[in-house]
Amino acid sequence: MVKLEQEVERRRRLGPESAARKALIASSYRPARPEVYNLLQEATLAPEFLAAAEYSASSGADLKGLLQRVETVSEEKRIYRLPVFTAPFCQALLEELEHFEQSDMPKGRPNTMNNYGVLLHELGLDEPLVTPLRERFLQPLMALLYPDCGGGWLDSHRAFVVKYAPGQDRELGCHYDNAELTLNVSLGKAFTGGALYFGDLFQVPSTLAKPLEVEHVVGQGLLHRGGQLHGARPLGTGERWNLVVWLRASAVRNRLCPMCCRKPDLVDDEGFGDGFTREEPATVDVCALT
Repeated sequence: MVKLEQEVERRRRLGPESAARKALIASSYRPARPEVYNLLQEATLAPEFLAAAEYSASSGADLKGLLQRVETVSEEKRIYRLPVFTAPFCQALLEELEHFEQSDMPKGRPNTMNNYGVLLHELGLDEPLVTPLRERFLQPLMALLYPDCGGGWLDSHRAFVVKYAPGQDRELGCHYDNAELTLNVSLGKAFTGGALYFGDLFQVPSTLAKPLEVEHVVGQGLLHRGGQLHGARPLGTGERWNLVVWLRASAVRNRLCPMCCRKPDLVDDEGFGDGFTREEPATVDVCALT
């Protein structure tokens, strides 16, 4: 009971502590690559990503047509891949992230499993980069790929960068995300190992004896359901940085928490919180288990 109360208190502190770090960074931090903080421009996005998003938002677009514009990694598991950012933007973002890592600014870590990385909203990259990426480009894509998982109703996100390197985090255990849908983009650098592996949805009892393994391709993003069991194999050499965006749809999670599969009991929070809302948005069918 004591441990539970301590965890509840820790979670209650997350919002205020994050807001304090963000305010300090905004007032004191000097970026190395200030251009990455500019409002997202189409020139930073890969032509293939732009084409897929433009098609998805066009009249008469359907899943069959979209699948001709993305790579299907697994039809069974509904995992897809496509280039997201240009190589110059990936390099610029990496340089900025490394500069921030080396600064004396306070750093909130991505989650309880990753000890190295950056929360993008604390760095000030949510509003110019991630929000327009979700609203303008990812939502039409996800609406066609995952209509049953809230893909057309994405109204918040949690975005962070994770870093794997010798002497730091090298692998990631099997888990599922606190998200309806996930985008995972490989930013670099040069590395060996660290492949992602995927099992079934966490709600379906199964074995990970023969998971699907997927190698990273720098600049390209993997799209998958948040409930898909996955992890990362040990890094061999070099450094691996990935941008992860947990995409959330309150129309789904207001009815069924994606972590415990129960109707949520809400408490007030700042910002996006965990993606729940007290208002009732249009509802969609909860993501199917098959």
